[in-house]
Amino acid sequence: MMKRFILTLCLLGPALPAIAADSPSDAGLTEIRELGLLNGQALACSHTQTASRIKAIMIQHAPKSRRYGEAFEAATNQAFLAQVKNDKAACEDGAALAKQAETLALRLQAAIPAMAQQ
Repeated sequence: MMKRFILTLCLLGPALPAIAADSPSDAGLTEIRELGLLNGQALACSHTQTASRIKAIMIQHAPKSRRYGEAFEAATNQAFLAQVKNDKAACEDGAALAKQAETLALRLQAAIPAMAQQ
């Protein structure tokens, strides 16, 4: 009985980090989504410098994985469509969006250590 347990553990052991990485509580995923929302607003409101800075934050600090990239893109699309639907006149100031992006960059760096971003 114990041998089966150990054998099963040995076989499943390498898969456990992959399973854990797919959990909804992935480190930094909330910050990535929030950056995507800001990016969508910035794009819809023609704040190109802010959108460029947000993309730079993603490149510098986000893990290079499909999961994080898809979360960012989905949030960007959602926010862009919502902003366009609401009204461009209701756009938030570019400087305010940029400040929020910098705050999120700090939160993302804290949530995901530099070594784990690779």
